[in-house]
Formats: sequence, structure tokens, C-alpha cells
Amino acid sequence: MDEERRRSTQGVEYENVGEDYMEKRRLQRGAAGWVLLAGLGVAYVISGDFAGWNFGLAQGGWGGLLVATLLMATMYTAMVFSLAELSSTIPTAGGGYGFARRAMGPWGGFLTGTAILIEYAIAPAAIAVFIGAYVESLVGFGGPLIYLLFYAIFIGIHLYGVGEALKLVFVITAIAAVALIAFIVGMIPLFDPANLFDIAPTEAFGASSFLPFGYVGIWAALPYAIWFFLAIEGVPLAAEETRNPSRDIPRGLIGGMAALLVFAALILTFGPGASGSAAIQSSGNPLVEAVSAAYGGSNALSSFINIVGLAGLIASFFSIIFAYSRQTFALSRAGYLPRVLSLTSGRRTPFVALLVPGIIGFTLSLTGQGDLLILVAVFGATISYVLMMLSHMILRMKEPNLHRPYKTPGGMATSGVAFVLALVAVVAGFLVDPRVVIYTAVFYTIMIAYFGLYSRHHLVAQAPEEEFALIERAESELAGSEAGEKTEPTGSGV
Repeated sequence: MDEERRRSTQGVEYENVGEDYMEKRRLQRGAAGWVLLAGLGVAYVISGDFAGWNFGLAQGGWGGLLVATLLMATMYTAMVFSLAELSSTIPTAGGGYGFARRAMGPWGGFLTGTAILIEYAIAPAAIAVFIGAYVESLVGFGGPLIYLLFYAIFIGIHLYGVGEALKLVFVITAIAAVALIAFIVGMIPLFDPANLFDIAPTEAFGASSFLPFGYVGIWAALPYAIWFFLAIEGVPLAAEETRNPSRDIPRGLIGGMAALLVFAALILTFGPGASGSAAIQSSGNPLVEAVSAAYGGSNALSSFINIVGLAGLIASFFSIIFAYSRQTFALSRAGYLPRVLSLTSGRRTPFVALLVPGIIGFTLSLTGQGDLLILVAVFGATISYVLMMLSHMILRMKEPNLHRPYKTPGGMATSGVAFVLALVAVVAGFLVDPRVVIYTAVFYTIMIAYFGLYSRHHLVAQAPEEEFALIERAESELAGSEAGEKTEPTGSGV
């Protein structure tokens, strides 16, 4: 096939770039093993144990949030097993974009990558708001100055180097885990099952003490149940900075998920079980308020959790900055986003991809609407989950013989479960607040316009995610050509 035509299939065009282009866009290899990756996975999510999940109590009551959490725990567990296979097979910094690009072509990759960007650019803004609430309860002031301070400090650390950043994230996450354990141990003696159901039932269909907002409350609580696990899927974004990605990323994903399941179960049970669900349903720092409500006022435990627990919010804030920078870097390096965003410094850090989304996130944090920002981040995440699980199933069918160092237990049945639950979660995302769909649609419209009018005509053939696809396409064409030669008649039969 003609080279120019081959590189212009599926409505996109590729440009060849020189070695200098890729040399200016290299990450630091071998910076992390599976233990650091597991720590990164927990760090992405651990802030969800400290704040955010409790808003689900106001939507579904304890019973509604419990059912929603069980559903989302199932979805994330199935998804993690599926992503472990995909990341071992296609280990690039593109993560979900790279998987979807291989399975569904450039448009599928672009739409998936955009959904992931929505999640990772907005989630730190929501966490910054919660950090501000924790700091304010601790020292008496929070707000924009605190948001700016934290963005500046932790982007600065990432600019210094990925190895140092991941090690610091691991330490901060370990400290945050100590705060969670202290909280759980302190609440166990005061646990009373009646506290779980102290939100009065409404007139909603199916309402009861277990489901005070009825059956619809389960659905409305889903986005907040997701906050217990949101962003664990970001571990594959470290693929190009990992010693042995085919082995380490599946281990890191599964190890991190196991820890998150344990924390979610304990926090959801003993937090409202000691303080009462009503006491913390709208709190910006629910663990501190849960202790105060359970013990009748502030004490040493609430002060400890407030001080040390801030590490949990910092860990997720810090680590998701890593995630948005790598997703932005990969999409930019391949030409989907402006190429300047993928430039790396002498320390092999994508400095532009760290700074630009950081500025956008800080601007969003100034709204102070942490609960709304959560919903938008979750909505983007669930769209990406649908597309990534679809990619897993497509690749299983389209390329059954693809080398897979790790294989998902249950295969397509496992990713199918995650796919269906992700579809349910997408709908739940705008059930609580229609503005979520509006904001996401506006962002998607802008991104699709840029891709459709410009960047799809200027993709970079040498980007790893694109090379995977081009090699696969060439192999398929070669196999088809050889098959055609074997079946072609060789004579008249005389």
C-alpha cells in the first residue's frame, strides 16, 4: 500500500518527526518498582477516605451509600483486573488513551484520553477545596491562598524529578494510612448500628430507615461511592517510568486496589456508625467531625486526624498531579494536543504538562464547590471506564493472539461486568446535578473541534501509542496479503 495513504487511514494523517523531537520528550526510565506503584495507586485515592464519600449519605442515606459502594467496588475490582492486562500488553505513558487507541483507532483514543483529562485536571481542584477546609479547621483560615500554596509546592516537587516525587508520595501515603487506622480504632468502641440509620426517611418511592431517600438514592449515591476508588486506574500512566512495566504495573494495580477495598469497608462502617450519618453527611472534613460528634467535642484523636489526616488529601492531590501531567504529555507527544505540552526538562519531567493543567485546576478550585467538582471529575472518569472496558473486549476479540504477559481472570466476562456498571455510573453522574453534563459537554465540544479541525491531520507517527497501532495495521495488511496469495488460482486447471 502507498505510504501516504497508509498513514492517512481512519480520517487522520501522520507526520514523521526527527530524533530531536522525541529526545525533547523523554521521561525518566526505571524510576519505580511495583511497591512504589501500589503506593501510587493508594495515594491517588486515599483522599476519598478523608472527604467526599460522605456526601453520598445526603443522597442515599447509609443504606443507599452502602449498596452504591458495593456496586462500585465490584466495578473497580473488575476494571483493575482488566487494566492489569491492558497495561502489561501496551505499556505506555498514554494509559487508557493508548489502550483505546489500539482497540478503536484515533477517535476512540482521543475521546478516551479527553475523558481521563477531565477526571485528572478537575479532581485536584476538588481536593484543594477539601484541603482548604481541613486547614481552616486546623488554623482558622483556608481559601484561595491555601489552594495556590499547595499547587505551587507540589507541582514544584514534580518538576524536580519523578523518582523523588514518587518516593515522597509513598511516605505521605503511609502517614495518611496511619491516620485512617487511628480513626478506625478510635471509633470502634463507640460503634452503634442505630447511628447508621439516623437520617429520617423521606416520601420517596421505597424509602425506609435503611434507604431514607428510596431506591433512587442508591443511584444518586454512586458518584460519591466512586470517590472511595477514583483514580486507581491512573497507575498505568507510570508505565514508561517503571523498571518492568509488564510485571510491575499489574502488581501495583491489584495491590493498591486490595488496600482501598479494606479502607472503604472500615471507614463506611465505623465512621457514621459511631458519629451518626446525619452528623457528617455534608461535612468538608467528615472524619474530624465524626470524632467530635462521637466523643462530644474535640479531643486528641480529632486533632491528630486533622493534622496527620491532611496527609491523605495531600497524597491524592500530589499523585493526581502526576497523573494529569502524564496523560497530557502522552496526548501532546502524539499530536492530539498542542505539541508544546509534551516538552520535558533536563530532569526528564514534562514541565509544561505539569504547569498548564495546574493553572486550570487552581482556577477551578476558586469556585470552592468541592462537591460539584467531584461530580464533574467522576463523570469524566466513568466515561473513560466505559471506553477502556470496551477496548479490553474489542482487543480480546480482534487480537486474540496478542502477547499478554498478564491475563484478566474471567476474561471478557470480567471487563463486561465493569462495562455495564460503568454505564450505570455515567447516568448517575448527571442525576444529582445536570450542570455536570453541561460542563463536560462544553469541554468535549472544544476538544473535538480542535481534534477534528487540526490535530487529526498532524499526528506523530513515532509516538509509542501510534507506533503500536501502525505496526499492528501493517502486520494485519501483510497477513491479509499473504492469505490472498495463497488462495489465488494458479492456473486454468488443465
